[in-house]
Amino acid sequence: MLSKEHRQAKKVYRTLIADLPKNELEKALLKIKQITKPSVKKKPLQLTNKVKITPTEEQKQVLWVLSENCRLIHYFANKERKEWWSKNQHLPKKKRDKENKPSYNKQSKQLPKLKEQYPRYKQNYSKTLQDTLRQLEADYKSFHALRKNGDKNARPPGFKGKHYFTTMHYNQKGFKIAGNKITFTHFYPAKKAEKVDLTFEMQGKLTFENKKVKQVTIYQVHKTKEFYLSIIYEENTPEYFDNGIYQTIDLGLMNIVAAVNSHEGKTITIKNKRVEKYWQPKIEEIQSKRDHCKKYSNRWHRYNDKMWKMIRKQANQRKDFQHKVSKKIVENTKANTIIIGDLNVKAMSESKKNDKKNDKSRHRNMQSSGSIGRFAGFLTYKAEKAGKKVIRISERGTTKRCCYCMQKKNRKLSERTINCDCGLELDRDVSGTVNIMQRFLALLALSQKRLVVRQRLLKEFREKFFSDTQPNVKRKFLHSELGGLATKSN
Repeated sequence: MLSKEHRQAKKVYRTLIADLPKNELEKALLKIKQITKPSVKKKPLQLTNKVKITPTEEQKQVLWVLSENCRLIHYFANKERKEWWSKNQHLPKKKRDKENKPSYNKQSKQLPKLKEQYPRYKQNYSKTLQDTLRQLEADYKSFHALRKNGDKNARPPGFKGKHYFTTMHYNQKGFKIAGNKITFTHFYPAKKAEKVDLTFEMQGKLTFENKKVKQVTIYQVHKTKEFYLSIIYEENTPEYFDNGIYQTIDLGLMNIVAAVNSHEGKTITIKNKRVEKYWQPKIEEIQSKRDHCKKYSNRWHRYNDKMWKMIRKQANQRKDFQHKVSKKIVENTKANTIIIGDLNVKAMSESKKNDKKNDKSRHRNMQSSGSIGRFAGFLTYKAEKAGKKVIRISERGTTKRCCYCMQKKNRKLSERTINCDCGLELDRDVSGTVNIMQRFLALLALSQKRLVVRQRLLKEFREKFFSDTQPNVKRKFLHSELGGLATKSN
């Protein structure tokens, strides 16, 4: 005869699994396999570091010439793709001219002939022109993938403006790093006596001399006219192993983190640093003053520069806060496996026709900060760097259900505390992360062959959590009608 707590754990197990559609359940079980059966071949972790450089006027002139060559290659390659599509878009797929369809392989093979016909392209190191075409190919693949997934707002890659610096990629070759200095290869001008050396001193504490650098990207921030390098390098990380301790995190705007661990049932919440509440009124005030000026006048430029300076400060403060919180979580948890909700941040930030004022404010905050998606990325790479793993599973319905009795109820966003009929009184975000933990344990149990493990995982966690945080909920639940119905149904 099963005990009442065991029957209730069994009900939770069934409910949380049943909430997931078949495609999401299969996707979640594939993620669980990363824990139970980790891959033998581990790829090195690739990290990106942003480094500032200060080129001289002569070096700036050379960079702009090389950038313009990349822009022209991008322009004509993109034009060729658009012309092919305009001729074939009305035809059935089988009758389209597939032999002449532009692709990266075909367009990159044309580069030697273009260099002979137009000698200016010989000024660039060959990798920069090839990577320009490769990036165009990647942009089109991303566009088609978005359209295939039902995103009607997705647009194909456009043409680059000549007043904007075109990003240049040096893939593995074409550069040399010595200490804190980096030198790039180029062939402009053709005479060696007039050639300008593109050697820059990299600002920052990190050195790349003993690291395996995969790619270096040169780009310019248009608003500040400052040049930066984006350096992608490999870093060896400790091997991951499952120590049987797990931590789930519910990400949000009010609480950036609401977490619970499996071994002690303890919870922690970290309030989000809403820097936009300080900066947004100031930005709107400056923007209003700018819009009342004659466009592109001296006063207009002064207010415009001040407005963008505030926007950059707001973004930097938010990013700095997210870096600190994600580092703190990874370093202070005993769990080697961290589970977060698999959120579609893009869909959450999209505004709808019938949105109210609060909804529009929430969507604007999601768009301006990108806080949830970016924070999840910070957490993922910091965990891998420490030999831990972050997996994402669906959190469908986790905020609607009471984490004890599984009663489902639609709740307004303003309702921050759950007061359930079973006697549960708990923060909404904490209840959500407890449900994510219970769903993860249910999925983990589903992947196990032994029935004993299936019955034990969820039951032990519920006993630890509810005995510490909600000592009276069991007694109230047993005397409620909902509790009687729940135990009878099982």
